[in-house]
Amino acid sequence: MSKLSEAKILGLIGTLMMLFSGVFAGIGIIIGLILVFIAIKYISEETKDKSIFDNYLMHFIFNVFAVVAVVIIFFYSIGWYNPSFFSAIESMDFTDLNSVWNFFEPYILWWVLALIIGWIFILISALYLKKSYYSIAKYTKVHLFRTTGLVYFIGAITLIFVVGVFVIFIAKILEIIAFYSLPRKLPG
Repeated sequence: MSKLSEAKILGLIGTLMMLFSGVFAGIGIIIGLILVFIAIKYISEETKDKSIFDNYLMHFIFNVFAVVAVVIIFFYSIGWYNPSFFSAIESMDFTDLNSVWNFFEPYILWWVLALIIGWIFILISALYLKKSYYSIAKYTKVHLFRTTGLVYFIGAITLIFVVGVFVIFIAKILEIIAFYSLPRKLPG
């Protein structure tokens, strides 16, 4: 079996696992991610284009940066203003909107900053994914990879408006179909 055939199977299983494992089934997402990494590595080796894997790796690294930045800024903000943040929330009367606003007001700027920084990292990540998938489409003639990269990038741009979540979901479905469409060997 050629590496491209293996990449097809691994990429298909990996993307299916990542999409249908759900947000809280971390092990399925991690295994799916590993399988997709291996598939991308095989495609990179088969095409003799190292940039395919390198760009995909950068996509992953910037996604990790996005998550880490948001988490660090969030926990920094609640520790900075109020060490007993969670206990204060437990005893809060949520029917009194004025007191709720007064409690959360010092945190809002930090949280908006966290979301903007996370969004910027996701945009950079999407650019790397787009470059990787454009290269795969060029070598394999599976132009759905190109479409997937573009739709994912559009989803990242519109993520700030929440609609991007649905666009990225569509990109993930296209990614499954793209891996399914991979040929057994590179076109001549």
